[in-house]
Amino acid sequence: MEVNLTKNAIKLRLANALRAKFENYKPETSCMPFHTRLLGKDRMALYSFIQSLNTNFGTSIFEPVAEELGHCCFDIIERQKEVGNIITKEAQRVIQDIMDSLESGNSKPNKNDEVRRILDVAQSGEISTIKPTKVDLFLQRGNNAYFIDIKTAKPNKGGFKEFKRTLLTWVACYAYANPQVNIHSFIAIPYNPYEPKPYERWTMAGMLDLDFELKVAKEFWDFVGGTGSYEIILDSFEDVGLEMRNEIDEYFKNFQLIR
Repeated sequence: MEVNLTKNAIKLRLANALRAKFENYKPETSCMPFHTRLLGKDRMALYSFIQSLNTNFGTSIFEPVAEELGHCCFDIIERQKEVGNIITKEAQRVIQDIMDSLESGNSKPNKNDEVRRILDVAQSGEISTIKPTKVDLFLQRGNNAYFIDIKTAKPNKGGFKEFKRTLLTWVACYAYANPQVNIHSFIAIPYNPYEPKPYERWTMAGMLDLDFELKVAKEFWDFVGGTGSYEIILDSFEDVGLEMRNEIDEYFKNFQLIR
């Protein structure tokens, strides 16, 4: 990987994404008169902007950055990819059996075995038409396809069941039309909010196969772009923040309270 070229491309993607956010951002209309008079309209606008940015950071920031980073390691890269809308009823039954067994605690997550069971029935019998969630980041290298669901740093524990079902459903739908492809699906957490402590993976242990269905921080970014990518990403974010500091400050001056 040509580090300087990659870093410059990432910085450009990041800067463009941030400017696009500035251009399209509209502050919350909710009235908070005490907060505004105490802290100032510009600070309240910054707070609102950060909240808005956090809501769609994955789509507006992490996805385009990961797309740029992955060009050096993968043959095909797509964001918000549709995996297909056909699934066999037998595959649906197998997925439900897997979910029931995990929820009851009768089995532990085993992605390799789960995928094998789904592939055995992915093209046989009656079919159903469904509308699965789009894949945040699709990567393909050779005969291996990777479906990545990018989540917030602290996803709700109650959502893990649906995360798991989504990962399995992607496998079944894509395998129906692409039986020759090796399919991998996993959850990506872009950074570890507990650093320097390890990520609290135990909350996902009952649903996700932690070895094959979860990549956190450095593990995720280095998978997408190769060894050293995580450091490149962090440096790029810092550089863009410094280079755009005046531009960011000027933007938020527009929200200062006129007294």
